Amino acid sequence: MKNKNNLRLQDPFLEREREQYENPLPSREFILQILTEQGAPMSDDELLDMLLIERDEEDLFSRRLRAMERDGQIMRNRKRDICVMEKLDLVKGKVQGHPDGFGFLIPEDGSADMFLSEKEMHQVLHGDVVMVRQSGVDRRGRPEAKIVEVLERANNKVVGRLFEEHGIQFVVAENRRITQDILVAAGEAGGAKAGQVVILEILQHPNKHAQPIGRIVEILGNYADPGMEIEIALRKHDLPYEFPADVERQAKAISPTVAAEDWAGREDIRNLPLVTIDGETARDFDDAVYCAPEKGGYRLVVAIADVSHYVQTGDALDREAILRGNSVYFPRRVIPMLPEELSNGLCSLNPHVDRLCMVCDMHISNNGDIEKYRFYPSVMHSQARLTYTQVAAMLAEPDGDLAKGNTTIVPHLVHLYELFQKLLKAREKRGAIDFETVETQMIFTEQGKIERIVPVIRNDAHKLIEECMLAANVCAAGFLHEHEHTVLYRIHQGPTPEKLEGLREFMKEFGLQLTGEDDPQAADYSKLLKRIKGRPDAGLLQTVMLRSLRQAKYEPENIGHFGLGYDAYTHFTSPIRRYPDLLVHRAIKAVLQGKKYTPAQKWTELGAHCSMTERRADDATRDVEAWLKCFYMRDHLGSVFPGTVSSVTGFGMFVSLDDLYVEGLVHISELGKDYFQFDAAKHQLLGERTGQRYRLGDRVQVRVVKVDMESTKVDFVLHELIDSAGHEAGGHNAAERGHATDKKSTSKKPRGKKKHG
Repeated sequence: MKNKNNLRLQDPFLEREREQYENPLPSREFILQILTEQGAPMSDDELLDMLLIERDEEDLFSRRLRAMERDGQIMRNRKRDICVMEKLDLVKGKVQGHPDGFGFLIPEDGSADMFLSEKEMHQVLHGDVVMVRQSGVDRRGRPEAKIVEVLERANNKVVGRLFEEHGIQFVVAENRRITQDILVAAGEAGGAKAGQVVILEILQHPNKHAQPIGRIVEILGNYADPGMEIEIALRKHDLPYEFPADVERQAKAISPTVAAEDWAGREDIRNLPLVTIDGETARDFDDAVYCAPEKGGYRLVVAIADVSHYVQTGDALDREAILRGNSVYFPRRVIPMLPEELSNGLCSLNPHVDRLCMVCDMHISNNGDIEKYRFYPSVMHSQARLTYTQVAAMLAEPDGDLAKGNTTIVPHLVHLYELFQKLLKAREKRGAIDFETVETQMIFTEQGKIERIVPVIRNDAHKLIEECMLAANVCAAGFLHEHEHTVLYRIHQGPTPEKLEGLREFMKEFGLQLTGEDDPQAADYSKLLKRIKGRPDAGLLQTVMLRSLRQAKYEPENIGHFGLGYDAYTHFTSPIRRYPDLLVHRAIKAVLQGKKYTPAQKWTELGAHCSMTERRADDATRDVEAWLKCFYMRDHLGSVFPGTVSSVTGFGMFVSLDDLYVEGLVHISELGKDYFQFDAAKHQLLGERTGQRYRLGDRVQVRVVKVDMESTKVDFVLHELIDSAGHEAGGHNAAERGHATDKKSTSKKPRGKKKHG
């Protein structure tokens, strides 16, 4: 007995356990050490006996073992003995399903993905966390895995359509990565009818021998009901869309006006003629601007809503804001990060009311360089809520009626425009990448369906605000970097060696070269963009350049922003609708007070989470737009349209229609009687017999032959090849555009979106 007591006393983490628990148990690390030293799997009784676990400790000790199982530290074999995972040569990861039935394991340790056959996928669903063992190599040379243990089930509820065949009811998930039909248990249809969209709760998860089984807990309605596409997307992508009661209570308890006690420690800048400049449909105003000439340059004041004053670390509003990560902008509907009382009320810089804000007050030289700046909390009073269209009109016609009606504001707008011109020159000197883009706006009928899709022209007012926001964001990053305070930087890496090599090989065919050797910078990309501007194949070349770049993300480690050409960059200007911006505000306030800000979670975890919620929002809005466009295209079956090849794959090519801004597939079988070989490096399909080539950027005419609402896909057949790579492909978002200002509306979205901001 004495020896056993001594064994527990040898736990190197005993003091830590004593600090956390009144009756400390052996630590996880010590349990793993004992199991490893035994050199063989152990039964529960053997482990309990060895560690002298008393009867009243057994339940708690069992819980600790179950937690270690969930985290992949240990597992049980067929005899239920406890095994150390590292000894079994197993890999833990997340299942990623494929619409064709097979899948992949994405290892947690970042190692190469492993192929999961259709047979293996029968026992799991997309998103499940599993342990696998490599079982061989598939015919493509990829490591192939066999599932050993399911550690965590990702899907408790699924949104899908109810079907019935031969008296058997089943739900087909809207998420195409879940390929298994889910049987509805007898008597558990909840009154739903075949064809309706439902929420199904999984009662029995799949295994090697049985399909998943569930019960219907909610009927959303019929597939074509107005707004159904958004209801589906919310649930399919697990977007939080209802505020919990405690969040609602906290929001409603906040005074709708700025309280007198909130002025403490703030500078009063209500005398400055600050204005907000946004899109026509915007409802939440994050930022206001003011500019005036001063010795050697200009004073630029960017005032940002002080959300951090009302949303405190760890409170109900904060917990929900972390969960959401950002606001989600669907056509005609917004899912805000914060309740309306804050997002459209107290935190929105509405005109003619006092508002709390955080200010970035800058002096910018006549060369467009930020020479000095300071941050401070303040109280402001917006003089006007302006739109981009109004500002552009007043700048274009300073003697027009609109300008005459805003005589006190126009001089400040002129100063802003003068500064904008200087910031543009600095941007060019810095070498920031500026891809040409096409943004579109959906015009809706009263029934909520698309009437038409129109291009939106970005005028100088858009660009002016973008440059102001970029300047403030750079100052925020520089301020926190200088004070060595951890924060989430907005990082953007350059191309991978593989993509760089592919880009260079592609450009060689056109007699073009990307400078910079093995380490090109943004300036090298900008130089090449200038060379191709005006060429008939400029769209093709720009698209290939854009696709060579990586996606931007949030990380506490600052590695700079490649696309913008900044050594340090972060997001400061949109705390109403982006959680990283709120964190930046808290960090700046802490530095100003001589303190250090510690968030509720680890910085690395927050970075990964916020990057995920951003991608989640993009995926959800893309789904909704695809559904709306499919519904719209049903009225165009049989019609012929000109378009541009926007993507080439092994199974065909995608074409973006010129006037409708809708993308569809021309399947490889529709390209003619030939065997077409896909060349990923050259972005083309080449016919073996005829030599016919179809390439990214080609101009074609296509006929609409099929619209599948269930899969949200539009199929075309080739009507005519107009020319090869003779027209701008376009339609791809700029490296950071939309992230500098992110002036979101509920109806506008970039076409062919690929973010790098």
